Amino acid sequence: MNRTRVTLAATLAAALLGPVSAASAQELILYSGRGESLVDPLVRAFEEQSGVTVNVRYGGTAELAILLQEEGEASPADVFWAQDPGALGAVSDLFAPLPEEILSRVPDAFHDENGKWIGASARARTLVYSTERVTENELPDSILDLTGETYRGRVGWAPTNGSFQAHLTAMRVVLGEEATREWLEGMIANDIQAYSNNTAQVQAVADGEIDFGLPNHYYLLRFKSTDPDFPVAQTHFEDGDIGNLLMVAGVGVLASSNQPDLALQFVDFLLSPEAQQYFADEVHEYPVTDEVSRNPMLESQEDLEAAAVDVDLNDLDDLDGTLDMLRDVGLL
Repeated sequence: MNRTRVTLAATLAAALLGPVSAASAQELILYSGRGESLVDPLVRAFEEQSGVTVNVRYGGTAELAILLQEEGEASPADVFWAQDPGALGAVSDLFAPLPEEILSRVPDAFHDENGKWIGASARARTLVYSTERVTENELPDSILDLTGETYRGRVGWAPTNGSFQAHLTAMRVVLGEEATREWLEGMIANDIQAYSNNTAQVQAVADGEIDFGLPNHYYLLRFKSTDPDFPVAQTHFEDGDIGNLLMVAGVGVLASSNQPDLALQFVDFLLSPEAQQYFADEVHEYPVTDEVSRNPMLESQEDLEAAAVDVDLNDLDDLDGTLDMLRDVGLL
């Protein structure tokens, strides 16, 4: 058995014996591609329970993945928390294998085939649309239909967003390089509107700037949780369409970490019932374990999986190729 795996398994067992006392508090360095407003409550809950101080470097997921590649074994990071599997795959050679005690807590589809990273929450790519300006017969069957004249100037996206970039990587895997580039160029020619993030494009639909957007599913649910009459709805494309990508936000432990025991304790905390319920109720994401109550605002996981395109998340590791394509077409 891999020596690193044995060491990590042993330290996980030690970590799970109980929280670190305040007198022996230690420091964990977390690189987080998840937004601070979303995950800071979880980080602080972990600190309170464990006595561990977590120093977080927040940034874009792709930006942090590139930084980790540049830092290599000299990186000060102990844990990388990314919002998509593409970034995790891009730096997986820097991760230590996770112990089976952790990997076995989620379905096989939600962790790396080599046990280098694990999903902490699941999300779906979706199509949002105006309930005031879009008729049912205008809803496209495929994401590829959005290059049509019906949608000229009416669609928004967020090309700098990590989940969009992972989605584009999935398109490259399923459709091929040429077809994906043609779709990007077709969207640009069709006067698609670019936004800085997913929240902005959902708000833009409500404000009448655009009629359709391409965010993750939970952005609209956050608006709906405070305003049930928010004039935006969301839908999937036809079952199996490349527009219906189901993926995870996840974490990996750096092999160069000076605190592998604390790092594993943090990963284990993200899979705890407390954290998983937080993802479901507060972030409106899908839990990756079955130890929590379902948020009624969320679509059933069975329906979600039936609609999703069939793609292995392990294949979404060519972030560099996706960033190159986005630069080539002028989106970055």
